[in-house]
Amino acid sequence: MVASLEQFLDLMRYYGAHRIYAKHLSPNDNSKNQVYLGGGFAALNIIPHGEVYTDASEKAGSVRDRAKADVEFYWINEEGRHRAPDANLILYPKYPEVRMSGFLKGCKGAPSKLLTVRDEGRVMFFGVTRDGVVLGYVTDADDPITKELTAGNWPMLGVFTELPLSLDLPADPKTILLDELRRIYQLNWIMSQKLAKDGTKAPYAARNGGGYTLEAELGITPNGYAEPDFMGWEVKQYGVNNFTAFRPKSPVTLMTPEPTGGIYKSEGVAEFLKRFGYADQSGKEDRFNFGGRYDCTRGHHHLTGLRMTLTGYDAATGKISDIEGGMALVSATDAVAASWTFKSLMTHWNRKHAQAAYVPSLSRTPPPEYSYGAQVLLCEQTDFLLFLKAFSTGTVYYDPAVKIEKASSAKPHIKRRSQFRVAHAGLTQLYQKNETVLLY
Repeated sequence: MVASLEQFLDLMRYYGAHRIYAKHLSPNDNSKNQVYLGGGFAALNIIPHGEVYTDASEKAGSVRDRAKADVEFYWINEEGRHRAPDANLILYPKYPEVRMSGFLKGCKGAPSKLLTVRDEGRVMFFGVTRDGVVLGYVTDADDPITKELTAGNWPMLGVFTELPLSLDLPADPKTILLDELRRIYQLNWIMSQKLAKDGTKAPYAARNGGGYTLEAELGITPNGYAEPDFMGWEVKQYGVNNFTAFRPKSPVTLMTPEPTGGIYKSEGVAEFLKRFGYADQSGKEDRFNFGGRYDCTRGHHHLTGLRMTLTGYDAATGKISDIEGGMALVSATDAVAASWTFKSLMTHWNRKHAQAAYVPSLSRTPPPEYSYGAQVLLCEQTDFLLFLKAFSTGTVYYDPAVKIEKASSAKPHIKRRSQFRVAHAGLTQLYQKNETVLLY
């Protein structure tokens, strides 16, 4: 029997959890009404899931479409892990909110007695593994684990209480991260390096070593589920010219999803470039490019003839009015050159961490070295709806770098890079909470 919070955390770690959250359940949180995971879509950046898809369901004699995403979910206890094969997240754009469903069906080891009732004081725990598996556990109001949880002072992430991996940890993850960044700031100049899979640091000579060097100092190695993280925090560095003016050298690339529709998808990149690309502006022979800035506030681009559109999003309410909507590059004749659905974009966006730290850096050569600043931007609780709001106002924009070289040859070389970017000053619009911390 798991008789204490520490024993419960040990059990979560045993099954591979590297992030642990708790959600206090209301009477309406049960197998019939589903479990509420918060307003907006912020929960999608906390609970790992598969691709977002549309599912037709029947209610009150009518058929409606709703967006869902499958979750690889297991209930755990001292006897083992028990797969809940039908577990999924349901997105309700109308409200908006996210709920979890299907967590009991087909699972003999599920805690059905606690999730088919409307009892007050229940708590549902979520453990997240590095490969994107979600572990579940439920307690009632009288359970010692519940009482210890309620008596503690834990950080909150939306509707979730964030728990440490062990009660022996000296501080919460944010404090530990800031202590590490303070140590790195005090090191001043650091030789460019990259952390190998075996944990050893190796010199790194390429120009993009700023992020690798910071990650190496933090002991971060890449993992299969998402971007490298430090105790649940995504840590990103950005180059500046000095630590006084803080003028970033380049905008922040948020994600790089390939188009899922339009000529780009149906007829191929070569045909897309033939119709909308332009000869290389520096005079390179037999090369055609597709670039420029595209957002909802601009007209047709003077080189490509395309403009960006956004459908299915209500800017006045900040809600998705049609889950089948999305954004598209269209020509003067309304031909769809490239498009992205909300569902495909959400799948990419939801890989972003709910918590992120942005650290300024200086670089110098030779040899390649980096120094990291004391002014750190901490952002928490991102949401796809915030991304859409920023995109609708032009704060977030599409900045492609697509090209074809040796275009007339039998084997042309095509480079694809579809970037959605934001100026550093616009980052805070993509999170519910942000603060600037000075490390000295």
